[in-house]
Amino acid sequence: MHAIRVPETGTADILEHAELDAPEPGPGELLVEVSHAGVNFIDTYIRTGLYPVDLPVTLGQEGAGRVAAVGEDVDDFAPGTRVAWTDVLGSYAEMTVVPAGRAVPLPDDLSEELAAAVMLQGLTAHYLAHDTFPLAPGERCLVHAGAGGVGRLLIQMAKTIGAEVFATVGTTEKAAIARSAGADHVIVYTEESFREAVEKIAGPRPLQVVYDGVGRATFDDGLELLAPCGLMVAFGNASGAVAPVDPLRLSRGGSLYLTRPTLGTHVATTEALRGRSDAVFSAVSSGRLDVHIGARFPLVQAADAHRALEGRATTGKVLIDI
Repeated sequence: MHAIRVPETGTADILEHAELDAPEPGPGELLVEVSHAGVNFIDTYIRTGLYPVDLPVTLGQEGAGRVAAVGEDVDDFAPGTRVAWTDVLGSYAEMTVVPAGRAVPLPDDLSEELAAAVMLQGLTAHYLAHDTFPLAPGERCLVHAGAGGVGRLLIQMAKTIGAEVFATVGTTEKAAIARSAGADHVIVYTEESFREAVEKIAGPRPLQVVYDGVGRATFDDGLELLAPCGLMVAFGNASGAVAPVDPLRLSRGGSLYLTRPTLGTHVATTEALRGRSDAVFSAVSSGRLDVHIGARFPLVQAADAHRALEGRATTGKVLIDI
């Protein structure tokens, strides 16, 4: 089989399209024929070494496909079952092994490509809006990268709840995408200071929560927009890791809160994973959540997919079609 390997940390140029022996499922595992793999910033963090793992490694944290074989002690899946997964390395490959407890069966009305496109980003948006800071009607939130994969889904979820949504984007074209997702106020950060723009609309420190997947470039100004007892949710590092924060800065801002959540914590059990997945799948199937696949690449062009993502040249979800 073929897979995309990281032999050493570095730029997208180091990604290898390698020929490997197909894996075998062990006890409690599924061998899956992958149809689509999702491309996410966490893949670039592993490739660059920001998130260290043992190398060489096959990239890819999420995907969808059909079960080809099952290992011992697997009773709830059979060959031919359509499944999706996230938080499992190895999806940039024609075949991969997924623990049965980390696999989610797909409903008949959900395609494998949509499942692969919504697992990591959809579940992330779901826990951000419902658990990390459970939004309530009328509360004000800021969503950075509002035309991106998580951002666009998070805007939709926040508006379904009834929150007032501010969003940042990098271009006027992306502004239209954020507005179409339901954002009330869209700021093109390359044309004006997002902090000044938010304050012009809503006054000083108007936000209950900032959802920040960008990191270094947006963190400081976002913190200055939080109302007393507001929450900074730093869930990504697209522009680089945030520098250490002096706790007294949170005190001076008005008893602010800061958290760095991860998806793994929120889907740590099979029950939590499948329950959250069912909620997201239902929203997609009913039309309440629109998933936009903004770019697709064949497996051999995985490096180009990384370059497009890191270059902010994409909107919505980036998929690798196996």
